[in-house]
Amino acid sequence: MKLDGLKDRLKGRKIGFCMSGGLSSLVVSKWLTDQGIETLNFIADIGQVDQVKPGALADLLGSKGMSSQVVDLRADMADMALELVRYQATYEGDYWNTTGASRAVLVKGLARSMKEQGCTVLAHGCVGGGNDQARFERYTRALAPDLEVFVPWQDPDLLGRFPSRAAMAESLRAAGLLDEDQDKANYSTDANLAGVSHEGTALEDLRTPSTAARPLLGVWPQQAPDAIESVRIRFEQGRAVELNGRRVTPLECLMTANQVAGRNGLWMQDVLENRVNGTKCRGVYESPGLTLLGHGFRRLYQAVVEKQAAQLYESLSPLVGRQVYEGRYLEVASRAACAALDVVTEHVTGTVEVGLYKGNVFFHALTDFTPSPNASRQTRFSGGGHFWQTR
Repeated sequence: MKLDGLKDRLKGRKIGFCMSGGLSSLVVSKWLTDQGIETLNFIADIGQVDQVKPGALADLLGSKGMSSQVVDLRADMADMALELVRYQATYEGDYWNTTGASRAVLVKGLARSMKEQGCTVLAHGCVGGGNDQARFERYTRALAPDLEVFVPWQDPDLLGRFPSRAAMAESLRAAGLLDEDQDKANYSTDANLAGVSHEGTALEDLRTPSTAARPLLGVWPQQAPDAIESVRIRFEQGRAVELNGRRVTPLECLMTANQVAGRNGLWMQDVLENRVNGTKCRGVYESPGLTLLGHGFRRLYQAVVEKQAAQLYESLSPLVGRQVYEGRYLEVASRAACAALDVVTEHVTGTVEVGLYKGNVFFHALTDFTPSPNASRQTRFSGGGHFWQTR
């Protein structure tokens, strides 16, 4: 949908805007409101730590005459994160692509609320031609095909009005929507319960070390405590259900895992990735909780799953990771792969204990698990050291 003549084409319609609180989404929403186009901002609470809190953001928008509604999707985001762990659905460089994963959660939850409020257009402030544009379009087609998608940052008119992030920031400061000390022109993050992505002017230069990123969920390894912290994780049918002997919901599990792993400096990953449109882009990603849970799951799965099933699992996990990254998690290939992985992991039950120390994860113990009948374990030294035995 083009902006030229947009007001006439949207007469009598309501736009549901996916409001993140980021620079680009604030600019678009403010511009639409100023044009007299009926716009309702939907602010998802997915546990983001990089923006103004959802309630405070809604109050700020309201003070500027911009209508908004907060939608709590934290439980949905936590469920999605634990699915990533069960499927080991990482992307290039084995990093947890928490931004891509969140888009399925956002569209599902926000599109439902938009339709309840009578919206017929879903709009977002994602960068034109980027990963998120493709993700939002694909998930909207899959989950809410009756909603038209409005992509503002491909329109020449809006690009002409705001030719740079600096111009966008200046406009928002003048409108009282951005503090003077907020550096959103040169540094950007995208955060949720599962993790944070970092991008910026400095990080685009490959001569810049990853330490230029500013951790939001933890500390750098050298800042972590000087003692090993032990953590016990219980999985049932491939899902984390207990931490240190306490039964937890997916939301509690992820929040606690982030705290524990974050304070022990589980390191961020620096990735030069292949993006949806075929280009390469550098990002620095932190996901301490998923890194901890993923490590624990791998140790358990290696002990439980037989060789042939493990080979199938390891061939399908990368596919699911790519599908999540590209916004194709709801497509047939993803559903088929996940169905197979569900079968492989249905007996992955047991308790894993690990130690965390300055960005490292050490295996401590594995208990309460039952290996596959076709996955007997060989031992040598416990039987005398001169003959392999199975048990």
